[in-house]
Amino acid sequence: MKALTPQRIFTYFIIGYVLLACAWWGYLLYSKNEEAFIAKKEKLVYNLSLQRNFDETQLERNPEYRSLENKHNRQKRMIIGEGLFFLLSLTAGIWLINQSFRREVAFARQQQNFLLSITHELKSPLASVKLILETIVKRNLEKIQINKFSTKALGEVDRLHQLVNNILLAARIEGSNNFKFEEVDMRDLVSEILDGLREKYPDVDFTLRQPEADVSIKCDKMGLTSVVLNLVENAVKYSPQEKEIEVNLYAEPENILLEVKDHGVGISEKEKKKIFDKFYRIGNENTRKSKGTGLGLYIVHEIVNAHKGEILVKDNTPKGTIFQVALPI
Repeated sequence: MKALTPQRIFTYFIIGYVLLACAWWGYLLYSKNEEAFIAKKEKLVYNLSLQRNFDETQLERNPEYRSLENKHNRQKRMIIGEGLFFLLSLTAGIWLINQSFRREVAFARQQQNFLLSITHELKSPLASVKLILETIVKRNLEKIQINKFSTKALGEVDRLHQLVNNILLAARIEGSNNFKFEEVDMRDLVSEILDGLREKYPDVDFTLRQPEADVSIKCDKMGLTSVVLNLVENAVKYSPQEKEIEVNLYAEPENILLEVKDHGVGISEKEKKKIFDKFYRIGNENTRKSKGTGLGLYIVHEIVNAHKGEILVKDNTPKGTIFQVALPI
């Protein structure tokens, strides 16, 4: 449960006061209308009583009284209707403002998480590369050791390169959405990406299933590369120690389907609705163990939408997650 801050208490107090004030003024207006009707009715009865042969039981059939009563009923309906409309409008406005405020707070929190994660993601590989280079410079190492350290440094540089690419791609998506569409064979694209990932993650068991024939599609090659790379690396990130990642490519009459399956922790139904939001990451930046900036799945979602495709998140059996991307041919 969220703590009630002084600002939140004051806000609730003002909202409650406004609603009660509206209800009170509505009640007073309704009462005044009733009092005015009774006063006019009594005056009319008095004037009619001065006439001969006046029977009070026939009052309701009197044209003047009926006009007075109809006017009173119209005013009563108007007061009730306008009061309810105003109250509902005020309540809806307060609700919308509150929802907007919550979204702004959540977005600000996600931005803060992004800044924390990007700081860590930049400092960690830079510190590692600096340490490796200092070790190579200051010590007389054998060629095997130099190669080992150089490979590790290249891995950190590649991590930085991918991070910068994601940030630039996110800015590009928010800008002009200027994608360059060209004919690309998805079989070659996915195979090349997985070959590179097998070198990067030698302990991960990657399985690729795809048609023997060419699977060509008109797309932005850089964008689709980012989609495949982000989905597969996301599967690696949230998988257990014995990592098994399955990538399937299907050719259908109207679509090309790409599936990325893992056997990791899975995603709850509540989180499935949020994971494609910009900067969104599960958990808190101070307690979360997995690396990332919250941009990967946002980029995937936006690129798939730019290609008029669709992305679905499903539960794997017995555990894990399936990301399915459908791209129209």
